[in-house]
Amino acid sequence: MACCGCAQEPEAGAPLAVGSATSSADAANSASNTPGTPNTAVSQPPDKHMFGILPNYRTADPTQAFRALSPLEKFTIAEHDSFDPPGYFIAGWYTMIYQLQNPNPEFGQGMKGYAHRYATTYADQMAGNIMTEGAMPSLLHEDPRYFRRGYGSVPVRVAWALSRILVTRTDRDKYRFNYSEFLGNAVSASIANAYYPRNRTPGDNVQRLEVQLMSDSISNCLKEFWPDIKKALHPGSMRRHTAHDR
Repeated sequence: MACCGCAQEPEAGAPLAVGSATSSADAANSASNTPGTPNTAVSQPPDKHMFGILPNYRTADPTQAFRALSPLEKFTIAEHDSFDPPGYFIAGWYTMIYQLQNPNPEFGQGMKGYAHRYATTYADQMAGNIMTEGAMPSLLHEDPRYFRRGYGSVPVRVAWALSRILVTRTDRDKYRFNYSEFLGNAVSASIANAYYPRNRTPGDNVQRLEVQLMSDSISNCLKEFWPDIKKALHPGSMRRHTAHDR
């Protein structure tokens, strides 16, 4: 619960999503006037993909000031995460694992079994995105984006990233329990009962919910540290960006 306490601290920079006309200079001024936030240079806008593959549309832009998203913008994030081309390959990777584990032998093996598992895996992925990033945030007036902390020690930033599963930002720029994460994943786990004939018990649904929450926790950690990882992998590129900004 200590992580929830640190959730009340504002992040470095004031993030905003798609479509804002707020200038980077205004965002920097806002950040410098926010108590508890270091007065640092404005960051680069987030990449749309991490490692060139993993979708990163849900990370808020730290160069922009906070603005609440419209329902259309929330569903647009869910659409990007669901239908981004690399997502098809990610679903294929998980399908290969499930093919080897064979948790649903009635799906069969070979290409027919793989195709069946691919369809169910992709349905899981799409339902989770739509429910947690589009439907529930729109109904509950919560923000589906991930707002990076971007400063502090590694343990503090990991705690921040993991706590975002429990704590979210609202459309009114307040913090509260992340109902969209839990209700959205619970609904998507229930939808899966329609195409997993042997995995429909309450225990099976709880297990699917736990897998989704764990997956989103790992995703948050990657989003938090991706700029640092990118800088370590491509130091020359980051120096060129900095020189260009100056």
